Amino acid sequence: MDLLKADLFEKLGPLLSAEAAAEAAGTGVDAADLEQAVWVRLLERGRRAPDPAEPAEPARWLRRAVRAEARPARRRARREIPYDGPPAGDSPGGDRAVGHEPAAGAAPEDALLDREVNRALRSAVARLPGRCPELMKALLSPRDLTYREIAGELGISQGSLGPVRSRCLGCLRRMLAAEVAAPGLRGKER
Repeated sequence: MDLLKADLFEKLGPLLSAEAAAEAAGTGVDAADLEQAVWVRLLERGRRAPDPAEPAEPARWLRRAVRAEARPARRRARREIPYDGPPAGDSPGGDRAVGHEPAAGAAPEDALLDREVNRALRSAVARLPGRCPELMKALLSPRDLTYREIAGELGISQGSLGPVRSRCLGCLRRMLAAEVAAPGLRGKER
């Protein structure tokens, strides 16, 4: 079968669009992404692709391919819980950086939430291993230090600040993620 035949795209295109649109709703993936993944799958198969001369075979293969591409996205959507924190403009204290004092005139509940977030962050930073607490405190400092100033204060080279910061942030991210309660399973567990 010649994959470059225009009739293949003309025959399978509408069916693929319909199948991808039907599957996309439950997966959280854009229908166009599913379509593209199926076309790539078809091109990767090469000579083993379904023969358009047999009308039942391409349609069946196409439906299976769309479902196979949608399956991992559906699993991902079940595992991943989107963060639904306050929007940037509605965040406690406005759009200022974490680690700073609440804005004057902020609502009492916003100020309380700000203090709680800052307390949790500073507590996690204090539990970081090695030089990470010192580095993170310098990065979160209200003095807004440059890398050169931080390197001078900590006695390490300026070039190593980036990799150390990256390791510290990864450790902090894992630490904070472990403190968040895992959601219960929905539906059957397999």
